[in-house]
Amino acid sequence: MTKPMPAGRRAEDVRHQYEVEKALAAKLRAAPAEERRHLYAQVYDEMFRLCPDHPQLVRKRDPSADAAKIERQLTILRNYVRPEHTYLEIGPGDCALTVAMARIAHRCIAVDVSTEVTRHAHWPDNMELIISDGSSIPVPSGSVDVAYSNQLMEHLHPDDAGTQLVNIVAALKPGGLYLCCTPNRLSGPHDISGPFDEVATGFHLREYTIRETMDLFRRAGFRRFGGSVVVRGRFYRHPLAPLLPVEAVLGALPRGLCQAIADSRWPRLLLGSISSQSSNHRYGRLTPRQRGCPAFCSMTPAIPSAKIRWALALGCESYRDTEYVSSA
Repeated sequence: MTKPMPAGRRAEDVRHQYEVEKALAAKLRAAPAEERRHLYAQVYDEMFRLCPDHPQLVRKRDPSADAAKIERQLTILRNYVRPEHTYLEIGPGDCALTVAMARIAHRCIAVDVSTEVTRHAHWPDNMELIISDGSSIPVPSGSVDVAYSNQLMEHLHPDDAGTQLVNIVAALKPGGLYLCCTPNRLSGPHDISGPFDEVATGFHLREYTIRETMDLFRRAGFRRFGGSVVVRGRFYRHPLAPLLPVEAVLGALPRGLCQAIADSRWPRLLLGSISSQSSNHRYGRLTPRQRGCPAFCSMTPAIPSAKIRWALALGCESYRDTEYVSSA
């Protein structure tokens, strides 16, 4: 069972992007680790050159098209980022959100693998774009107050995702925070291959379930997990454990039936998107103003003097228009 074509784009343009992206993604999947360090930037730059109607390039030409999405993310991030903070965004795309955050934070750093989307852009004086190899976070250790990524982890080679998590934790200051959203595999594919394939074959090199993401974070040092759900704008805490058998049942169904159920309203609400938050004990329990919603359970990583908080980001309507509830 495949997904419908994206609205507002010609079918031939979508197919062209799919064919380009699938071929480039196959190179990334097959490449050894050392080659991937340079290949991420090359394949993304090539895709943007070959697909001039790519949505990220279109949004760059028309900033108003993305204004509502940016404002939703700002609503969440304002609860965490203070004027004295250093803010890090990983996989920022056109950097529109990072530019907006530069009006809030003391310093903003965007880390990406490609300069094609941001070519000829002009940054605020307190913002910097750093090109990475896909898994490294090339900032000084312990220099970041708040790190954020959205729809990023699924773009990494599975072998690189855990490495990046370790590097993000290393980049955080004591008391630092990491917010991460990634779509759930059961309702995918969530990349350009959605209308054509039953499993992601584009630049979503791997999409994850809740259990798979928990396992990945656990290997990076995370230990205890919790979640939240947003219903009509209100946040509620819940454990993740009850959702694991739901995923197991859905995963045992035929692929088409599994996707249809997982992508329907209420399962999508519960399984929509996974997010994590890490914070050191120096901040202690965040106040309602600081956190914007009820606190999540803490977990202790295999890293000294740090606490990690985990949240399941729920209320995701679709991968194109995500309601971010990762600010637990």
